[in-house]
Amino acid sequence: MTDQVWPWPAGAATGIGSLPGTDIAEAQRIVLGELPALPHLPELPGRGPGADLIGRTAGLLVELPVELYAGRWRIAPRPGRDVRRARDLMERDLDQLAEQAEEYVGPVKVQVGGPLTLAASLELPIGGRMLRDPGAVRDLTNSLAEGLRGHVAAVARRLPRASVLLQLDEPSLPTVLAGRVPTESGLGAYRAVDPSVAASLLRTVVEAAGVPTLVHCCAPDVPLELIRSTGAAGVALDLDLVTELDPLGEAIDAGLGLLAGAASGTASPAGRAPTSAQVADRVRQLWDRLGFPRRQLAEQVVVTPACGLAHASGQYARAVLAACRDAGRRLAED
Repeated sequence: MTDQVWPWPAGAATGIGSLPGTDIAEAQRIVLGELPALPHLPELPGRGPGADLIGRTAGLLVELPVELYAGRWRIAPRPGRDVRRARDLMERDLDQLAEQAEEYVGPVKVQVGGPLTLAASLELPIGGRMLRDPGAVRDLTNSLAEGLRGHVAAVARRLPRASVLLQLDEPSLPTVLAGRVPTESGLGAYRAVDPSVAASLLRTVVEAAGVPTLVHCCAPDVPLELIRSTGAAGVALDLDLVTELDPLGEAIDAGLGLLAGAASGTASPAGRAPTSAQVADRVRQLWDRLGFPRRQLAEQVVVTPACGLAHASGQYARAVLAACRDAGRRLAED
C-alpha cells in the first residue's frame, strides 16, 4: 500500500472533535495552532442543546426537523427554535473557521453523527427510537446524505484553498449491530440491524459526501470489515479497545487508513498528559505487532486522542493535542 495517496500529509495528527469550554474562537485558535497538518472544526457540547453530537447533526437534516422533548431529540412536525439554535451554532462555527483559516492550504476535517447512531438516538413522534422503523431509518439516512452534501459544500466555499475530510461519528454502531440498544422501558432491546443493511446506510452517506470520509467509533468491537466495505477512507478508534489484531491488520492491508487513538481523553490520576514520546511509542508498538513496515506508518496513520476531549480541562486538552502533533512528527522521522 506504499503507493496509495492518502488525504492527509505524512506524520499528521488531528483531534476527534470535541473540546471543553464554550468559546468557539478560542477553540479554533487552539486547533489551528496545535494541529497545523490536519486541523478540525471544534465541537463544544458545553454550550448546551444543539451543540451536542445528536442535535448538531440533526440540524443538518433536510426536510426532517427535530425538537427537544423531555431532554431528548425527536422528529418534529415543523422546524422550531431547537433546530434553529443548532443551525445557528453551526453557522457561527463555520464563520469562525473561515475567519481564522482563510489562507489555510491543506486538509481540514469536520465531524457529524453517522446514520446508525442517529437512528439509535432520535425518537419518533409516536415514541420509540427511529431504529424501530426500517423505513424511517432509510428516510433519515437520505436526509442526512442530502444535508451533508450541502454542509461539505459550505465548508469548501469558506475555505477554497483547503480540502475537506468528513468524519462520521458512530459510537452506537456495535450496539446497533448486536441488538443491544435498549427500548424506552429498559425491559427489552431493538432488533439488531443486519450488517449488510448497516453497510448500505453508511455507504449512502459516504458516497453522498463526495469527499474522503472517516468513520469514528470509540467503542469495543468496531466492525472494521463493514466500515471498509462502505468506501470509507479510514477508521478512527481507541487503541486501548483493540483486542483482536487480525481484523485491524486485514483492514489496513486492504487500504484503510487508521486514525490511531493513542492518548487518553482524560487526565491520569497525576493530572499529567502523556508525552509525545509515549504517544509515538504506543502507535509504534501496535504497528510493529501488526507486522507492517515502519516506512508505511507515518503515511497511513494519523495520531489522535482516544476520543473527544469535552470532559477534559482546557489545559489538558491543549497538552494532549500538542503531544499528538509531536508524536506524528516523530513517526515521520523514523
